[in-house]
Amino acid sequence: MNVFVILLRGINVGGHRKVPMTQLRELLSNSGYVNVQTYIQSGNVVLQSPSDSKILKQDLEESILNHFGFEVTILVKTNTELKAIYKACPFQNEEKEKSYFMFLDTSPNTEGLAEVSKLEYIGEKVSITENCIYFFSANGYGRTKFNSNFYERKLKVNATARNYKTMLKLLAMAKETESKL
Repeated sequence: MNVFVILLRGINVGGHRKVPMTQLRELLSNSGYVNVQTYIQSGNVVLQSPSDSKILKQDLEESILNHFGFEVTILVKTNTELKAIYKACPFQNEEKEKSYFMFLDTSPNTEGLAEVSKLEYIGEKVSITENCIYFFSANGYGRTKFNSNFYERKLKVNATARNYKTMLKLLAMAKETESKL
């Protein structure tokens, strides 16, 4: 069994695309996944599965579509991938604690990457890798010019952002789940 962190994008925002976490846990447990846990209402799941990431992603997207009646973009990371993303964060101390991790489902488009790498905005720092955009904004994520939607369009990827505190919680949940193996 492998430990996976599942990140659902764009659910429970402004009363749209509602996915109650109790229903999601029940759906996933009834689908054969083990030690299913959720964290807050923004679509964070930790679970165990014998599947690989691609099969798991397809199965989860299909299950959610069939149960809730709408498509949800899902990003799947192994516990090992999540730890590596966290360790690679280029920010330190207070900047790290106020940073966001924008998880990517594929490597960024090279033309788009060249374009966005030239952009600068006072009080913001960005570092882009093949699987994550590390983002710090002194003014907060809600006020940035360069949010997930911007990067998705420019880099031709699916992305979903999680803040530092959520990242720490997901790492702790994945570690706990891994100890149950």
